[in-house]
This record gives sequence, C-alpha cells and structure tokens, in this order.
Amino acid sequence: MIRKFLEHLGKITLMIKGSFSKPENIRVYWIEFMEQCNDIGIRSLPIVLIISVFLGMVLTVQTAYQLVSPLVPKPVVASIVRDSAILELSPTVICIVLAGVVGSKIASELGNMRVSEQIDAYEIMGINTKTYLVLPKIIAAMIMVPSLIIVSISVTIWGGYVAGMFSSILTEEQFLQGLRQGFLPYNLFFALIKAFAFSLIISIIPAYYGYYVKGGALEIGRASTTSVVVSCILILAMDYILTVLLL
Repeated sequence: MIRKFLEHLGKITLMIKGSFSKPENIRVYWIEFMEQCNDIGIRSLPIVLIISVFLGMVLTVQTAYQLVSPLVPKPVVASIVRDSAILELSPTVICIVLAGVVGSKIASELGNMRVSEQIDAYEIMGINTKTYLVLPKIIAAMIMVPSLIIVSISVTIWGGYVAGMFSSILTEEQFLQGLRQGFLPYNLFFALIKAFAFSLIISIIPAYYGYYVKGGALEIGRASTTSVVVSCILILAMDYILTVLLL
C-alpha cells in the first residue's frame, strides 16, 4: 500500500517537474491555456450557479428552523449563512462538484489521447506533451477555480437572501444587518486558500490518471472514475488539514 502510494507520488512529481520547460511556441500554448480556461471556468459556471443558489436557500430555511428560540435575534440567520458559505459550503462542495465535472473531462481527454497515440505523435514531433497538455490545465484551474468560488459565495448568500424574503423568515434589513455584523475579512482569505489548494487537486490528479492510462476505452472509464474518487478524498482531507492549520 505504502509502496504503491510512493510510486504514484513519484510519478506525479515527475509529471509536474517535466511540465515546467520552455514552450516551443508561445502562441500555441496561449491558445491551449485559453481553451482550458473556457472549459474549466465558463462551461462550469451554470452548474456552479444552480448549486450555489439552492445551497443558500436550503441553508437559510434549515438555519431558521433550528433557531426557533425567541432569544436568538433574526440577523443571526444571515450571519450563519454568510460564514457557512464562505468557510465551507462554497469552497468544499463546489470543488467536489468540479472534481466530478472538470476532473472526469481532463482524465478522459488525456486518456483518449494516450490510447489513440496522439500523445506519442506529439512527442515524435518534439513537443513536450507534459508542458503542452498538462501545464495549461493546472494554471487554468489555479485561476478559474478560485474565481468560481468567489462567484459561488456571492450567489449562495444571494440565494439565502431570496429564501429569507420569500419565506418571511427575516426582513431585508435584518438580513443585511446579519451580513455586516461580526464579519471577518480573514474568512475570505481562508476560502481562497482552500480554493487554490483544491484547484491543484482537481487538475493534477485527473491529469495524472489520464496521462498514464494504459489499455482501451474501458481503462479510460476506470481512470476517469478513479481520478474523481481520489480527488474527492484528497479535497476532504486537505479541507481538514487547512482548517486545523489556518483556523
């Protein structure tokens, strides 16, 4: 078990190390980078928005249901929605979803290129495939995933506001008061740190499983599934580690 883990860790390290080399053609690499930004960021935006809205709405209703004591002021509901969205729901839940949406795409894309010998053809032409195929995905994820998390936090809070208004849980003044009271800017910094760390997992792990896949279509499916499972486990483990270290 330990030997297999160290083997995977060594291959991942060598893959990342091999990706840091001088590009053969800056323009071609830039086009690939922008394409990955579009795939990871823009195409993932609809599912992020939908999940974030319902996360905020459900969180508001459930928080109000738990805080039934008249001794608890109504603005506390908004404060809980705000902190839950920033600290945990948006960074962790959205990144787990992205691990399935983005990670499976990266693994299947690279796996298909490996099986169809496209990667071998690139290498014969003198192209560093790790730099051309892997590095743009990692950099794009490092930029787009934190951006998606910022959008998710805003939409989650807005969803909580909408649920609070339509359910008559609290007034607009009470919700805005709850958003302002006790706010710590450090929480946003913590959320971005988590998003940055999760973006590396979402991009590196699927790229590794896809790049080194062997076999045919069946193995591509297995590699894609394995990459999603491993990414989700690592995201949850990293979530715990960062929470202990930074909070």
